[in-house]
Amino acid sequence: MSHAQGIHHITAVAGDPRRNYWFYTQVLGLRLVKKTVNFDDPTIYHLYYGNASGEPGTILTFFPWEHLEDGKPDRGQVVAVSFSVPANSREFWLTRLKEQDVDMEPPFERFGREIIGLQDPDGLHLELVLEPKAEALGGWAGGPVPQACAIRGIHGATLAEKDYAATGRLLEEELGFELTDQLDDRYLYESAGLLGSTIELIDRFGPNGRPGKGTVHHIAFRAKDEEDQQAIRRRLLNKGYYLTEVKDRDYFKSVYFHEPGGILFEIATDPPGFTRDEKLESLGGALQLPRWLEDQRHRIEAELTPLTN
Repeated sequence: MSHAQGIHHITAVAGDPRRNYWFYTQVLGLRLVKKTVNFDDPTIYHLYYGNASGEPGTILTFFPWEHLEDGKPDRGQVVAVSFSVPANSREFWLTRLKEQDVDMEPPFERFGREIIGLQDPDGLHLELVLEPKAEALGGWAGGPVPQACAIRGIHGATLAEKDYAATGRLLEEELGFELTDQLDDRYLYESAGLLGSTIELIDRFGPNGRPGKGTVHHIAFRAKDEEDQQAIRRRLLNKGYYLTEVKDRDYFKSVYFHEPGGILFEIATDPPGFTRDEKLESLGGALQLPRWLEDQRHRIEAELTPLTN
């Protein structure tokens, strides 16, 4: 039986695209691996950040809607995105975040891992998880963060649910995760692999969250190819979920559905990847448009805010 194997990418909502670009590339040291537009709203960017090649499991993407109201992450939303960093990079990150005047909290421990919590410029809650296994993975060496301390990729995400059990069953039965630990009202689900392998569910009875800047739009799980994606889609349809038809996102194929708590989930294929229209050494260097928008390139480029001066 096919199962999704961990997180493919996470997509969030930002405000000013220049501020977003600066924070994720110049403060956190991620690589901008693709600069394109939101295929459903080509008036705004879709920015992809990750490791050197934009490997599945390393990608955090953003829709920067400058005039959108601030969101309020709570029940029915992804409330935290975590990155894996080498365990011996603790002092580097504490010093760097302080020097960059990043809103952060002192290190704390959860599920046997030390964590540094912080906020991005739009209020998205991030975590740097000091992961001993991360040292075996490569980080982006072309940015301002030394490779030895660089972010390796997505560690996981935290979801706030009205009733964690239904979402937990979905993770276990269809998406390749296993319940491995519990801490009060927080449940830890893990899958195989070193990247994107952790989902934490908070059983929360608070108010529903409000979408907007600083919140997560959706979370995508990996399918190794289109055949695998179709097998997962058929099983979910048989379980009563409504799934979209396959959508071609140029760098992967996608299907979408809402999990029991209302969060938008995606199943995304690993191929073709981000080198389909750019060479590895020049990823993110130019605005890439899908074929059906190429005849509008001049207008689109004129309307988008330049990321750098």
